[in-house]
Formats: sequence, structure tokens, C-alpha cells
Amino acid sequence: MRELKILAVVVILTLITYWGVEPFAHSQMHPHVSPANFKFEEADKVSAKEKVEKAQKALEEAKKLNNEKTIKGATLTLDEAAKYDTTVNEFWASNQDALKATGNVANGETLVTSNCTACHSIESKGFPQLMDNASAGAAYGVTPPDLGSAGKLYSKEYLIAFIKNPALASKVSHKFVDGRAHPMPSYDWMQPQEIADMVAYLESIAPKEMTNKQVFNDACQRCHGIKYADMKKGSMAAFTSNGDIKAYMGKLPPDLSQYIRSRGANYLETFINDPQKQLEGTAMPRVGLTQESQAQVIKYLEEVGDSKKAQREELGPKFLIYLAIFAIFAFLWKASRWRDVH
Repeated sequence: MRELKILAVVVILTLITYWGVEPFAHSQMHPHVSPANFKFEEADKVSAKEKVEKAQKALEEAKKLNNEKTIKGATLTLDEAAKYDTTVNEFWASNQDALKATGNVANGETLVTSNCTACHSIESKGFPQLMDNASAGAAYGVTPPDLGSAGKLYSKEYLIAFIKNPALASKVSHKFVDGRAHPMPSYDWMQPQEIADMVAYLESIAPKEMTNKQVFNDACQRCHGIKYADMKKGSMAAFTSNGDIKAYMGKLPPDLSQYIRSRGANYLETFINDPQKQLEGTAMPRVGLTQESQAQVIKYLEEVGDSKKAQREELGPKFLIYLAIFAIFAFLWKASRWRDVH
């Protein structure tokens, strides 16, 4: 009986740690954030409103402390949050006509090939890169993407927003202040119908299917590399050189080889969808992937950094059953050996 009591104590303490202490510690290191939202207009309005509410609470707390410097800082933060909230709502309101318009593919082709191919390639349509990756990265800060898959990777909503104002659409407008300009110019001077036409063309030339690796290459590899990959997968360097991307981002973007293990799929789902949720003020842009494309990126990171996950999960229940059977036999053997002693 003594052994059973000891076992019961160990089990109870383990469960308390697993379901109580560990989740609490995790919540402190990684505060809960709202789930990924692929309706970007809705998501932006909600996050902008939450920022205002947070700033209002901070100001109220500052007034309770009655510290002039703290109150001044909180007031400035609230003013900035309110201004951003207004900007976001006006921005998405200005996109409505383009969102409702039916795009003309032929006119979109003319607009894209005359406005975009000066910087972007469309290899599938005979528009190669004008510069190699190193030269393009040095010129723009980051290598411009090939547009052949844009209509597959991104929704109409996001493409319209990004063409109109890249900094606002990707939620990095805080980076481009004091005269700094986003490497891609805003096309807010275009008519809504023209932007809709461009998006219609990009959707028409996009591939119907893409592998997980192809999605990762087009969506992530301009900035991120995979150095410590499964030997069968092979390593991949970022398209933009370390020096150029560090100067553009402010710091070197992390290697993603083991991110699926160090961060986990749940973290990546919210971070890729909106980096500002997890790291407010980060230079990492909102990529704007559709739910399907984002799932493919995460799946590829699992293939590269956690290729044995399925085998490990399959082995887990079998191992627990083995431990249970072994414990029963061990207890019975101990009882038979120690019966006479007791």
C-alpha cells in the first residue's frame, strides 16, 4: 500500500504541474492573443479599436498615479492609437469600390506589365528578373517577389489593399516614418476599377496548385532561410543577402529550420497571420496569406523541422501502454518476492 500511496502522490503532483503550473507559466511568457483572422478588413478594424481601448486604460492608470510625465506619455500613445484607428477605417473604406468591382483581365494585363514588371518578374509569362537577387536586394532592401503566384497566395481583399498602400496593408506603417518610404510605391492614385483589373489578371495567371515548398519559397524565402533542414530537404538561403535584409528590417530575420519546434504551430498560425499580435512593433510585415497558403507554409516547416512528428505521435500511446503493463508486472513481482518478509 505504501508504494501505491507514493505513486498517487507522484501522479497528483505531475498532473498539477502539467495542467496548472505549466499552462500558467506559458500564459505569462506567451500571453493569449485572438485567433488568426483571414478577413483582413475586419481584423484591422478590431485590432485598431483594441489598441485605442488599451491606450485609454493606460491613461486612466497614469492619472491614478498622478505622475505628469506618465500622463503625458499615455496621452501621446492614446492620440497615436486614435489617429491609427481613423486611418485604418478610412483606408478600408477607400478600398470598397475596388473590392466590389468586376475585374477586366485584359486591361489588368496591360496595367501589370506596364507598371509592375519594372521591379517584379513574372517568369511564367515571359518576364524574367531584371536584376539578380543580390542586386535587387541591394537596390530595394529586399528582393521583390515574382508575381506569377500572387493570385494564388493572397486573397483579392489583401491584393487590393497592398497595391493601394503596401505599408498599411502589411501593418508596417510604423516603420516608414520621418521620410522613410516603403520599397513598393503606393498605387492609391489609380482608379478602383484599375486596381480590380490588376488583381483579376494576377488571379488569372496564378497556378491552380502549389506544393508546400513552392508556397514557402514564394511567401517566405525572400527574407528567411532554412539552414538546418532535414538532409533530404536540403538547406535554403534567403533570396536577400544578410546585410541588405538586416539593414531593411533592423535585424536579421531568424532561420526557420526549427521554428515549428521552438514556437509551435499555434504560435505560427497567429504570428504569420498578424505578427503585431505576438510582437507589437515588430518589423515583420503581415504577409497576407490565405488560410490555405498559410497552412501550407506551416506544413512545410513541419516537414523540414519536425519530419518525425507523425511517427513520434504514433509511438506515444504504444509506449504508455507498455509502461502500464510493465508497472503491473513490476508490482506483482515485488508483491510475490516481499510477501514473506512482510
